[in-house]
Amino acid sequence: MEKRSLSWAAVALVVTGLACAANAQELPERVGITVGTLGNPFFVPLVKGAEDRIADAAPAADVTTVGADYDLNRQSSQIDSFITSGVTLLILNAVDSEAVGPAVKRAKDAGMTVAAVDVTAAGADLTVRTDNVQAGRITCEFLAEQIGGKGDFVIINGPPISSIIDRVSGCREALEAYPDINLLSDNQDGKASRDGGFQVMQGLLTRFPEIDAVFGANDPTAIGAELAARQFNRGEMIIGGVDGSPDFVQALQKEGTLLVASASQDPYNMSWQAADLGLKVMAGEELSETEILLQTELVTQENAAGWQGWDAAR
Repeated sequence: MEKRSLSWAAVALVVTGLACAANAQELPERVGITVGTLGNPFFVPLVKGAEDRIADAAPAADVTTVGADYDLNRQSSQIDSFITSGVTLLILNAVDSEAVGPAVKRAKDAGMTVAAVDVTAAGADLTVRTDNVQAGRITCEFLAEQIGGKGDFVIINGPPISSIIDRVSGCREALEAYPDINLLSDNQDGKASRDGGFQVMQGLLTRFPEIDAVFGANDPTAIGAELAARQFNRGEMIIGGVDGSPDFVQALQKEGTLLVASASQDPYNMSWQAADLGLKVMAGEELSETEILLQTELVTQENAAGWQGWDAAR
């Protein structure tokens, strides 16, 4: 009986040791984060949310964050570098939702868990993103109502990523309810940046003598469009965006601004959830949902003063 007791004790020690080893393997030693660009303020809280969740779960993990500047080849190379360095959890903000697929496959073939954030990425294990169709819809409904349901409307588009595609789709859906609105342009790429929005808007202002409303596919695009309108001394229009960025919220409160509304996102919470779900997948947990859509709220000139946005204390 004594020998048997010792044997069971030994087994218990082995099982406990295996469990500890398994738990250790569940936590990433190296994490890679690649986003569209580090030049857009949106990605500051987006990166921070993921970093904070990883730090909570795996404080010893080595986290590397890079920006791809909306260059697919660069992002693909970054993912290959992550594979080489032994990254096991990738937080991916794809610069091209479909074309990034081969790089995602290489990452997964190497044993990496891939969590897509803000935009979809072909082949990713999970996605957490804003309901961008809803975001585009509520901003454009607001713009349409503000111009009385009629007039000349412009959409400044962006890179071929799911968030931009969905916002423009939501805007077009909203405008279908207003047959007296004339859509002048919806296919110009503002590069999701202030400079890009500025350049596209310059061309549109030259082409069209009258513009009543402008929808920028994100806040930097919308802010760039307003800068161009002011340079051309064109104050007849109103401009909306998507993000609810601190810059946009501040601009809403300035006297004489052309900016009137933005569908506000929560990039910190978005990436925190993506990292959290990625850790669960690594631990072998089966997710009940692999795509999470977050709703947006409209920030306007009327509620901007009390708005709790990205820069709110966490």
